[in-house]
Amino acid sequence: MDAAAKLSEEELTHDFKTADKTVLDTLVHIYAADRIWLARILGRQRTFIDPEDRDLTLLQTEWPALHERWKLWLRDFTDDDVLREISYQDLKGRSYSQPAWQILLHLVNHGTHHRGQVSGFLRAMGHTPPPLDLIAYYRTL
Repeated sequence: MDAAAKLSEEELTHDFKTADKTVLDTLVHIYAADRIWLARILGRQRTFIDPEDRDLTLLQTEWPALHERWKLWLRDFTDDDVLREISYQDLKGRSYSQPAWQILLHLVNHGTHHRGQVSGFLRAMGHTPPPLDLIAYYRTL
């Protein structure tokens, strides 16, 4: 988010011809998925991606709040909770049931993939992205 905040509007919305097209749209995609998955695990089905999310300022304020809600859910997480089946519907209305651990790993993998795309977008525009290696994250804790 810090790197995206330094971009011009033109850079933020430059179409890279990928699935999510731009830096902003890719960040919105990650945020929306984080929010949708939290709703699913809490049993509050969310069936849409809000077009109003396409706002960097909103992401800067709402994403940290969403992260706190995830931490609150995980605060009392137990070994048994890892195996708990989560039933949900995808955005097309198809029903699934999967253990929490698979959903959590998917969420991490999904975010990592798309942050890597944003990193490539930044490099293509001549910017140096922040480190994305997991070990670099651990070193900040």
